[in-house]
Amino acid sequence: MSLKKIALIAAVAFAMPAFAQNTLATAGALVIVPAYGEVTHPNDQVVATFFIEETDKDKAAAASRVNTKMKQGTEIVRREDPKAILKTVGYYTYPVYPEVAPRPDGQPQPRPLVPTGWRVGQYLEVKTTNLANLPKMTAAVQKVLALNGLNFGLSPETTRKLDDQRLIATYKNLNERVAAIASAMGRKMSEAVIDTLDYEGSGNYAGQQDSAPMMMRAAKAESADVAEPSFEPGETTLQMRLVGKVKFK
Repeated sequence: MSLKKIALIAAVAFAMPAFAQNTLATAGALVIVPAYGEVTHPNDQVVATFFIEETDKDKAAAASRVNTKMKQGTEIVRREDPKAILKTVGYYTYPVYPEVAPRPDGQPQPRPLVPTGWRVGQYLEVKTTNLANLPKMTAAVQKVLALNGLNFGLSPETTRKLDDQRLIATYKNLNERVAAIASAMGRKMSEAVIDTLDYEGSGNYAGQQDSAPMMMRAAKAESADVAEPSFEPGETTLQMRLVGKVKFK
């Protein structure tokens, strides 16, 4: 054997203990691993908000027209979609004052104490899972009421069914992450033991914010036929977070 080979073997033998000393020991290590899972499903529920607003010098006359048209619109909804859930979500009455020009010094003029009219309005919330009939129902209601907003989502029944899929997807992601960590540590997956599983235990990680529909100035409701609108329900993604504590033997 040449002197070069002998020197190389000696150098490797000398380096191995040093490498072993610089490698972290992982026996008994407790690793906290976050995992995520999500499922996507087509929306099967919609909350539609209709409204009517009237302005008149006579407060009673404005309120009477609102009440009559809202009753007509409600009857149309019940006829077109008998299983829809209806809810009154707002009724307002407030005075209308004339516009006042600013003073030459830039300060606003004091508002007159006597209003020139009254504005009265009411909102109706319609919740339904009959999306196939939504365009037809909406067009019929728009003959009397105005459409204020649509909010598509998942029905409670569908959400409950998707919970199992979210749990499975999240747990699968946890296993994938633990496998990657074990590989990085030079350990086998079989040497990892789950100590704790915390589903949403630290709070709401992926809270969904539902924005209320914006209020719009009402247009005069017409009795003429209204063409059916086109709606795209879209889909909703449900997320879940899992924090697992994994101990290595």
